[in-house]
Amino acid sequence: MIARTFAAVLLLFASGANAQPQTGAQPRILTVGGEGDVKAKPDLATLTAGVISDGKTAAVALSANSRAMNAVFDTLKRLGIPERAIRTSQVSVEPQYPDDSRQPRRITGYQVSNSVTVMLDNLERVGPALDALVTSGANSVGDIAFSVRDPKPLLAEAREAAVKDAASKAETLARAAGVALGPILQIAEGGISGPPQPMMRMAVAAREATPVAPGEETISASVSVTWEIR
Repeated sequence: MIARTFAAVLLLFASGANAQPQTGAQPRILTVGGEGDVKAKPDLATLTAGVISDGKTAAVALSANSRAMNAVFDTLKRLGIPERAIRTSQVSVEPQYPDDSRQPRRITGYQVSNSVTVMLDNLERVGPALDALVTSGANSVGDIAFSVRDPKPLLAEAREAAVKDAASKAETLARAAGVALGPILQIAEGGISGPPQPMMRMAVAAREATPVAPGEETISASVSVTWEIR
């Protein structure tokens, strides 16, 4: 990548040196991309827990699911999780059919799924919360993600690091090409991203306390900076 950029700079410099002076000629430029990464320990966990119930009729399945979900909500309240941190994320009622395709297609029962998304600002409570939820009747737990509550300061650091990275590359290229950097003509942000969040999926409760490792989160930013070269 550096070799191609260096060749482009030399070509641009040579073409500019051989060209006849023209009034209003475009300045010679050098455009370089920069990247910046900032790591931080997550301080927010988001998990999904719910109940899947089966019944011969929709009413039976719904009744069983409601009882189990009420127990799940009671558990969340006992854990001290505020209502604003609990949100119903999915409710469905689906008819069930025979697994054997050779049998007549007829409804054999119903399955009801109900799940809630919970936000925890104390990561030490994630494991105990999972255990309590499954013990209370939740038989589907998944999509546990860790994140940073306020990423704005990290984004600012990542952007600053990206600009410094671009400047360092530009200085190296300009020095190798025998030119000098002039004023910055343009700065464009290329993008902001983070890696996929650590996740865990469970179907049944573990006999021991559920271990949870949040790891680190990386916030990345990229920029494109254009200098005039002399």
